[in-house]
Amino acid sequence: MFGKTFDLFSVFGFKIRLDLSWFVVAVLVTWSLARSVFPGFVEGLPVTAYWLMGAVGALGLFASVVAHELSHATVARRYGVEMKGITLFIFGGVAEMTDEPPNPRAEFWVAIAGPIASVAVGLGCLALWALALPRPVQSVLGYLGLINIVLAVFNMIPAFPLDGGRILRSLLWQWKGSLKQATRITTQIGAGFGVALIAFGIVRLIAWNDFVGGMWTALIGLFVRNAAQMSYQQLLLRRVLEGEPVQRFMNPDPVTVPPHVPVEELVEDYVYRHHFKMYPVVGNGRLEGCVTTREIKGLPRERWANTPVRELVQACSAENSIAPDADALAALSSMSQNRVSRLLVVEEGTLRGVLALKDLLDFFAMKIELEED
Repeated sequence: MFGKTFDLFSVFGFKIRLDLSWFVVAVLVTWSLARSVFPGFVEGLPVTAYWLMGAVGALGLFASVVAHELSHATVARRYGVEMKGITLFIFGGVAEMTDEPPNPRAEFWVAIAGPIASVAVGLGCLALWALALPRPVQSVLGYLGLINIVLAVFNMIPAFPLDGGRILRSLLWQWKGSLKQATRITTQIGAGFGVALIAFGIVRLIAWNDFVGGMWTALIGLFVRNAAQMSYQQLLLRRVLEGEPVQRFMNPDPVTVPPHVPVEELVEDYVYRHHFKMYPVVGNGRLEGCVTTREIKGLPRERWANTPVRELVQACSAENSIAPDADALAALSSMSQNRVSRLLVVEEGTLRGVLALKDLLDFFAMKIELEED
């Protein structure tokens, strides 16, 4: 879902990350508030004052989204769901859970915590807005109060993966006794809602000549539709891989590279021939680590002929290796977190094989094709 992210700070043990796409919405919100919204609330201020109000409003929106997602994360942790952190991106924010909530009750309270927090923040800002404060301050507080109420209402729409969709899923899960069936129904609703938003965006674009609003609505609809479909696929993927050992999917006879060969030979005889991005480095039957195309790219081209592979070897670590009896789902999570497509399968320092993302996904596709009703 995300591109380049970086850590900002931690709150209650949760890392808050920022995706680079967030800066797009930050600039758009600041510009919209400074040029259109706040001048309509308070007239006669200097241009710099409106831009300052716009920047404060954008930061307030940032804090509001963090509060919304922190509520999800805090309640999820109370129910024993591990959280990877909170990431803010162009369409808002997401509390990244490593697994589904354990039961319908947990799902309900995790989902509803965000809208409750948004309503609380919104009402708090509106209460301050009612005080006799300077007009610029009142304007910013009024905006933040209204936007938090709107955020809560929008998220309560019963379309997965919005909070309302998750609440509906918890009710269906409790009623039908099947998380899979509840997820299928709510993600279909979510995908339909996304298509409706796309259609509405096109109407705004063509019939109302609202280019910015139409494009933004259509993009949100596209995101909701894709997120809904991906959520169901992720649930199925967890169900298929959970409990399966890595050794079931690994290649027990992988291509290995001797540590003494020059990097130029590695590129010509291995990379260009097999098209892998990572190769185990084995010398005299002993695993020394691995070498990836990332290390090759970091070496100047003129040094390829005279530099042995052993100088680029990366030692085995949790980022590039896994045990043969480890859960395949844990391996998939490691690949996703470290953005790699292959892992060394290592047992007591000995190479047992290589696990490829492609093999996991091929098994998943075949399992779904044969068994999904």
